[in-house]
Amino acid sequence: MAVYEYKAIVKATGKNSKGVIDAEGAAQARQKLRDQGLFPTDIEESKALSASTKGGDGPKGGGGGRVSARDLAMLTRQFGVLLRAGMPLVDALGAMQEQTSKQRLQAALYDIRDSVNSGATLGDALAKHPRLFNNLYVNMVRAGEVSGTLEEVLFRLADIQEHQAKLKAQLTSSLAYPVFMGLFAVAVVIFLMMFIVPRITIIFERQEAELPKPTEILIASSHFLGTYWWLIIGVIVGAFMLWRWWISRPEGRIKWDRLKLRFPLYGGLHLKLVCARFARTMGTMLQSGLTMLPALEVVNSVLENAYFKEHMDEVKAGVRRGRDLAQPLRETGLFPSMMIHMVELGQKSGEIEDMLIKVADTYDDDVRLTIEAIVGLIEPVIIIVMGVFVGFLVISILLPILNMSQNL
Repeated sequence: MAVYEYKAIVKATGKNSKGVIDAEGAAQARQKLRDQGLFPTDIEESKALSASTKGGDGPKGGGGGRVSARDLAMLTRQFGVLLRAGMPLVDALGAMQEQTSKQRLQAALYDIRDSVNSGATLGDALAKHPRLFNNLYVNMVRAGEVSGTLEEVLFRLADIQEHQAKLKAQLTSSLAYPVFMGLFAVAVVIFLMMFIVPRITIIFERQEAELPKPTEILIASSHFLGTYWWLIIGVIVGAFMLWRWWISRPEGRIKWDRLKLRFPLYGGLHLKLVCARFARTMGTMLQSGLTMLPALEVVNSVLENAYFKEHMDEVKAGVRRGRDLAQPLRETGLFPSMMIHMVELGQKSGEIEDMLIKVADTYDDDVRLTIEAIVGLIEPVIIIVMGVFVGFLVISILLPILNMSQNL
């Protein structure tokens, strides 16, 4: 089905109107507009929207526009508000089409509305657009449809997406300054070694006198960087491509994700992020009415660590045999003891959903504080490293000058 952009005159008021409409052809699009009380004056097919509709969600980063977590959260909350106000599902989808300015979302909503009009459930229609609506989103909507609590589920989804967008923005803003400092420091070192040092040290080389060891190291390093810079870049690019190829393989991805958990500082931070995602997804799915096993299936699909995913089969097998969630989680040896104890407490009190959400909130706060501490550590480390390099540079240049002055 193609998507058309139109300009029309509203028959009732005589005012101009414009927008987009989906139809099998231009003639059908004109008829649809007339049925809506519009007199079309100009209509043409939108190539970008039509391609996005036919291709699911369109290409990544294409003309459809990037859809952020905050955009999706706003759309989800507005959708819930319309449904809570009593608007029928198809009408609410149509209103959301007009509301959003993102072409990818518009194209997806057209397709979703048509699927729902054809008799499909909202969850099944959303599942056709996995780049926009992940497994967590789709399964929560399905659970809401079955339980009759779709509006509450949509508000809960909006809260999750807004929380994730806020956390991501905080992490990005915290890391921006040290990353800039690091890149600036590297750029300064490269500039000094490739352009400034050779002009200074050439004076010492012409003296044909024995140079101090630091000066020789500085000259050799500067010469190597200036001569073989292309080799250094090639090695870096080659290593990066080799690493990408390795982690694209299932066994390589599992080993890499396992290795990430052992990195100093970052390993503990990554573990907290995975645990927070697990707890929040699991708690939200249980709050939405899913039972334990289907919820674990959804959790397994949204975890971003392949090493954890490999052990989720053991957890699901334990739950399938009738065991409590905390026991198989403990046996994996991956989850922190604090999380296990809180899950056990939630199971005993019958409030495991709320307890899992509290676990996620605790780890999210811990991640934020940990990143702030790491950032506070990175800044002085960069300053110290730059100070050591500048000190070495000054000593390497001053030593031969002092030697020459003594000889004179």
